[in-house]
Amino acid sequence: MPVRADGLPGTAGSEGGGDPAPPPGLVVLGHFDQSPGYAVDRPRGSASWLVTWTTGGRGRLWQGGTTAAAGPGDLVVLAPGVPHGYAVEPGARHWRFWWAHCQARPAWTGWLQPYGSGDGVYVVPSVPAALHDRVAAAFRRMHADARWTGTGAPPETGTGDAQVAVAHGSAARELALCALEEIVVLAAAGARPEAPRPGVDARIRRAEELIAADPGARHTVRSLAADVALSPSRFAHLFSRQVGQSPMRALREVRLRHAARLLESTDLPVERVAAASGFASPFHFNRAFRERYGKPPGAYRARR
Repeated sequence: MPVRADGLPGTAGSEGGGDPAPPPGLVVLGHFDQSPGYAVDRPRGSASWLVTWTTGGRGRLWQGGTTAAAGPGDLVVLAPGVPHGYAVEPGARHWRFWWAHCQARPAWTGWLQPYGSGDGVYVVPSVPAALHDRVAAAFRRMHADARWTGTGAPPETGTGDAQVAVAHGSAARELALCALEEIVVLAAAGARPEAPRPGVDARIRRAEELIAADPGARHTVRSLAADVALSPSRFAHLFSRQVGQSPMRALREVRLRHAARLLESTDLPVERVAAASGFASPFHFNRAFRERYGKPPGAYRARR
């Protein structure tokens, strides 16, 4: 017997027919594995956002005049205020999925906007398989955090996933929303990789990604070449020809940009900013930063 929204505390009414939806302000979620014939119809829509993540089988969601199919690895999000429904895909043996009702944080719209299909429907398809375990773990953590009473430790993850969880306390709601934000960012960023620049070797792009991901690491021409399976001389030649500057020059530029962001957004001492950006010598960092931005790090921060 599936658990339905009408069993939730304080569920909104279903005036005008259809299935009720959780009231606004709550964070409600669960993990269902539904058989053919399962369907929810809300002619009045919902006052909250609905996020679904399919882990098995197939489902179908509709909102306004837009329909979205959902298979394993698909994140489908429905904005509030528009008539919607969802069901097991006709012909599918089942639909196994995580779902969550909540009020979305403002930043989520920016991540989801590229995946808009109309009528407040956002479909993030084919999230890379390498991210599925991380997304599933975030849903399990969200499910546990939503049941936290605020005393002791939150419940262990991986228990009671079939239950519907309702985050009543403010701390439980915030923790649950943090996990859901991680899910949105992982799915949206992972499913839309940056378009490769034409004419740039995939190994050089990979080296640039390694530098950007961790500017403070002890990168060298030799270490980067080894990471992309090239000899140091071949790597340095190919990188310089395709990027327009040497690997170490590009690394220095990324480190300085990273340092500028740290100065703008943190109160870390300049010495720690230098170390976090990969500069072993604060003196060298100050000189390089002044050359790049026209003023020393301290003055740059003060102006910002």
